Amino acid sequence: MSDSARHVALSAAMERMAPPGIRLGCRLIREGDEALLLPEEAAALRARRPAARRASGAARALARHLLKNEGMADAIIGRSATGAPLWPPGVIGSLAHDDEMAVAAIARVADVPSVGIDVEPADPLPDDIAALVFHDGDAVGGVEPMLSGRALFSAKEAVYKAVHPLDGEILDYEHIRVDFARGRAVTTTGHGMRLFFCLHPRVVVLAVSTEDQPSSIL
Repeated sequence: MSDSARHVALSAAMERMAPPGIRLGCRLIREGDEALLLPEEAAALRARRPAARRASGAARALARHLLKNEGMADAIIGRSATGAPLWPPGVIGSLAHDDEMAVAAIARVADVPSVGIDVEPADPLPDDIAALVFHDGDAVGGVEPMLSGRALFSAKEAVYKAVHPLDGEILDYEHIRVDFARGRAVTTTGHGMRLFFCLHPRVVVLAVSTEDQPSSIL
């Protein structure tokens, strides 16, 4: 499958998985994408490696496109001291990338408390990393076995991105429990998340914070 075809396929998969009120998008990372960073963004990312700046340029250009569709043109997406994106007032969002693809999620603060997104290649997770990610209580039913580790890793990354802005807590893999069959995750700090995901042509997981009481899967 060509790069263009993979981009179209992932864009369609993400459109199908997006819940109401949340805009998702993806963009291939290309040579020169670091030039897409606005001056204020580039200044905040000056110390990062060229490949990381390129991916950040692609992700921020994508997010600005999503924001423009929400009536917010030329938005600057800075970087906090913790490395998280800084969004315009009234907006929350999340950025992610692997070596080839950048993804973004945005929403209105009035609609959802927080979101997190992650993207990974649709390849098995190495065994040594899988041993760190899987914990008692994680349920990967409904996910094809070859990609269950990768999907779980991606889900926990997305959950962390959604939770950290809420309370500033540092979570590790054992602090997050995922149930793919129910589309839910909970943390040891008491946060509940809804999960939305696709597995092909890339693994993408979106975590959406919910104010509902988290169900007990810990």
